[in-house]
Amino acid sequence: MTYPRPTTGHIGLNVTDLDRSIDFYVRILDLKVLGRGEEEGRESAFLGRDGSLVLTLWRQAEEGFRSNAAGLHHLSFEVDTIDEVRTAEARLLELAVEFAYDGVVPHGEGAASGGVFFHDPDGIRLEIYAPSGAESAEAPVASAPTCGFF
Repeated sequence: MTYPRPTTGHIGLNVTDLDRSIDFYVRILDLKVLGRGEEEGRESAFLGRDGSLVLTLWRQAEEGFRSNAAGLHHLSFEVDTIDEVRTAEARLLELAVEFAYDGVVPHGEGAASGGVFFHDPDGIRLEIYAPSGAESAEAPVASAPTCGFF
């Protein structure tokens, strides 16, 4: 039997303030608004790049992200180079975003992959990483993956 091999299509996130979240994700990930749902009680936004949907935001949350509840642990975005991670870090610093760690960190002690770990306006845990280039940075936690318990 052959099993399907799905890839990630798009990501949907519940948010408390749609306009604030649109602004955040457009500025941080360089996404464009592809469409909006404006019906009261059913507000949404479709964000993407080059005409492809990347992220859907749904205004149906009353409170922010809770790390102790079942569901999303964190959302990770991959870029090609560590320089792109540093560019994202600079944008995040300009916006005074809450970071989980200071600067670019590897995924674990001695790992080449790494990135920045931070939170969106609703406290959703996010990561922007590159597959290599972080080997010279010190891992903030030696006993677990960096993306595991931030």
